Amino acid sequence: MTDDKLLVLTEKQIQQKIQRIAHEIYENHYQEKELVIVGIKNRGLIMAERLKELIDSISEINTTLFGIELHKDKPTTNPIVFSGDLASLKNKAVIVVDDVLNSGRTLIHVVKFLLDYPLKSMKTVVLVDRFHRKFPVRADIVGLTLSTNMKEHVSVDFTKPEAVYLQ
Repeated sequence: MTDDKLLVLTEKQIQQKIQRIAHEIYENHYQEKELVIVGIKNRGLIMAERLKELIDSISEINTTLFGIELHKDKPTTNPIVFSGDLASLKNKAVIVVDDVLNSGRTLIHVVKFLLDYPLKSMKTVVLVDRFHRKFPVRADIVGLTLSTNMKEHVSVDFTKPEAVYLQ
């Protein structure tokens, strides 16, 4: 990995992508009365908070936001922490949100954890998909698909000014 940063998305572009994603979620779930949004801590939760606000502003769907946290390097040896009552997911449409999909490890562990509960449906959302799968998982809704090599790193910065960089 080099110290050089290549700007991939500006703050305005990030906002546009998140807005488009919110509309796509609404289009796919407009008949739902309730939608549960689960953000993977930390940046996935920030993005999930924004999506909730946007969906609330464009629809009548009742949305609930939860966070989920796992040790990304050792997800099987450390417990997954869910910020709410897992029973509240029963028969609900769930949207799982993360910032970057790389190998798929984080997303597949979160999806597996949530599938232990009787959900109505589940969709996955990421801002950037790097397309380097090691696990059979994909994002249903993607802001940007980015071709990279394995040595490069994608970083999402939600502090002002927001940006997505490739290093």
